[in-house]
Amino acid sequence: MLGRWAATPELYGYGHIIGDTGEWAVWLLMLTLAVTPIRLMFRRQNWAQWLMRRRRDLGVASFAYAASHTIIYLIRKGSLDILLTELSTPYILVGWFALALFVPLAATSNDFATRALKRSWKRLHRLVYPAAILVFLHWVLLAFDPTTAYIHIAILTVIELVRVGLQRRQRVT
Repeated sequence: MLGRWAATPELYGYGHIIGDTGEWAVWLLMLTLAVTPIRLMFRRQNWAQWLMRRRRDLGVASFAYAASHTIIYLIRKGSLDILLTELSTPYILVGWFALALFVPLAATSNDFATRALKRSWKRLHRLVYPAAILVFLHWVLLAFDPTTAYIHIAILTVIELVRVGLQRRQRVT
């Protein structure tokens, strides 16, 4: 994406790269959140176990695209005055809050942090849920036509309902 943007900015402009990095961040976030229900449904399947072992990698990749999305935005604006002016825009503010929640998640997505934080690690990483809500709110607020965002929200809602249902069923048995 960056190569395409740098090589052909007139064809693959700011709108494309900012949209593509944001969408990749969302898709990887959704996949990361889908891993638990997939593991609960397909517990004995090798591919589900493989996916579970890579869940952290998927989350970090989602963060990398979100960080790229932010860096591209910052490069495009190029001025602190413009950034501060746009900070009052609801979709920008929500995006910054989402990023602020993702930073500690990405920073602690390594074996050292997992061992050091012990049980607190899992509690910290539950921030992914409010962060995901903020990501989708950011998308809905900035979209000219939020239909695609609403479709993704519906998919994520189904993923989370399945996860909660499977976890409750597992506790009962």
